[in-house]
Amino acid sequence: MVWVVWVAIAPATASGAAQATTILRPSGGLSQQVCDALIEPITLTQGSDGRYLLLDRRAHTVYAVDRTGARLTTILAAGIQKGEVLQPAALSLAPDNAYAISDAPFGQERIQVYTSADSQIRAFLRPGLTTPRLTMGSLILNGVGSLQFTGASFFINAPESGALISELDLNGDPIRHFGTLRPTGHEADRNVHLALNLGLALPGRDGSVTFVFQTGVPQFRKYDATGAFLFERHIEGSQLDPYLQLLPTIWPTRKIGDGTYPVVPPTVRTAALDAAGNLWVSLVAPFTYVYDARGDRVRTVQFDGAGGSSPSSLSFSRATGRALVLPGCYEYDPNG
Repeated sequence: MVWVVWVAIAPATASGAAQATTILRPSGGLSQQVCDALIEPITLTQGSDGRYLLLDRRAHTVYAVDRTGARLTTILAAGIQKGEVLQPAALSLAPDNAYAISDAPFGQERIQVYTSADSQIRAFLRPGLTTPRLTMGSLILNGVGSLQFTGASFFINAPESGALISELDLNGDPIRHFGTLRPTGHEADRNVHLALNLGLALPGRDGSVTFVFQTGVPQFRKYDATGAFLFERHIEGSQLDPYLQLLPTIWPTRKIGDGTYPVVPPTVRTAALDAAGNLWVSLVAPFTYVYDARGDRVRTVQFDGAGGSSPSSLSFSRATGRALVLPGCYEYDPNG
């Protein structure tokens, strides 16, 4: 088990980049009144019905916001019972506007599923106690923190299973594990080896799954609907050079509870697929790289108005196709 923390990296300049950087400026977003009511929002998404969903980690609350972005309503409040939320890690919206929320009451990972009308249809605990492996600030990004819900199944990253990607059914039972762990040169140290195989499994609309590594040398892989490997790409660019030059080969350790764990910094903050199947990868440096479905990099983007950093949360509205970004509760036209 590995404890991984986020380390701030000084921004790189765009000078010398192979392609020009596109500056995206907000084209909308939630009202200032709604944003001011939030404490620590970690997920912002919008369904095809126009309703926004917001997960506030510090408030242990899921909110709905009407399509105008002005009216905030609590739909899941803090608590340990079914229909309540405690220590949430992720919220994921399915194509039919059903949604799944992951949290950790009693230190055990839990997934709850709700219809678009907010009626609970599933709730289950995952076996074993949760131990954070990848964090960014106070956010848990791995395990059920990497949850992606398709409406029919869940995708998570749990490399201790022996694979990069685990697909679970609606009861939480494994359907399949696929994606070979990448070689790290640290196979003899299981904790470090697992830490360098953490990331996000992003299901595409065509059934394919793209896996983005969030630690170590930044890479992504793509698998077809059967789980067969298609290709791998390294994430490279002048904005990343200062970080990669400092990428460690030996990591300090930290005492956590009864164990000692290596401290491995992420290189990728978040990633998402847009409606066209393009992959958007937001780096620790304040840039987002965009790759087409073939894995070729087509754009370099900066989100103006997001506090001078890459998004900590990035999704694409099913109603408008716009990029939804935290911090700031902003919307952007991805075509810019």
